[in-house]
Amino acid sequence: MSWWEAALLGLVQGLTEFLPVSSSGHLVLGKYLLGLDTSGADNVTFEVLVHFGTVLSILTVYWKRVLDILRDVFDTVLHPAQLSTRYAENDNVRIAIFILITMIPTGVVYVFFKDWLEAAFSNPRLVCGMLLVTGVLLLLTLVRRNPDGKINPVKAFVIGVAQSMAMIPGISRSGSTICTALYMNVTPEKATNFSFLMLLPVVMGATLLKVLDLLESPEAVDWMPLVVGTLVAYVSGILAIRAMINLVSRGNLHYFAFYCFLIGGLGLLFIA
Repeated sequence: MSWWEAALLGLVQGLTEFLPVSSSGHLVLGKYLLGLDTSGADNVTFEVLVHFGTVLSILTVYWKRVLDILRDVFDTVLHPAQLSTRYAENDNVRIAIFILITMIPTGVVYVFFKDWLEAAFSNPRLVCGMLLVTGVLLLLTLVRRNPDGKINPVKAFVIGVAQSMAMIPGISRSGSTICTALYMNVTPEKATNFSFLMLLPVVMGATLLKVLDLLESPEAVDWMPLVVGTLVAYVSGILAIRAMINLVSRGNLHYFAFYCFLIGGLGLLFIA
């Protein structure tokens, strides 16, 4: 992979990670159109590192909220007897617990279906089919609801299930998690913020494991495209986060359904 191909794919990743159109699916299709290999360990490595670029985007936009959460969680760990009180009174502590809950189904799916999920990244037709599923999820947001703004442990677990399903390329992670929260009457602003924050531990953990694998690998690693792709994903991700917050607040998610139907339908027709 050349540096300019990495930059192009990093741009695709940064923009589509936060827009509800599946970043992993677009990376698979982008590599297919560029004639790049969509299978093997190198492919997964690039996927993980450009996702890390988008995590840096989240940290840049939400740095104050993340620091507040870490501070309150650390203080709670030092005073475990106050956990129930802090859970009831401190929104940052609740969010941290809810994020931990979302990781349960995500972790289970990854452990039991890791090989199948990695193989799915070499199947562009599967990606196109899953984009149609994403389109349906987005259209369902048109159903009128009465949001109450609350996330609770049950809702957090269901949102985590949605995130685990989005490990299949073509299912949008941001789209599925935000839509699922909206279906359960969470307000658009809280649904969006929670979706972005819950991505942090998942991708940071995956990135750490992948970097350790690279450092221990006897094979030479071409770091240039990895670094370029990650940096471009980071910058474009910041722009996409701000755009997505505006789109969700305006209730415009369903417009992306038609894009998913178009790309998914054309892909099924023309990809051999």
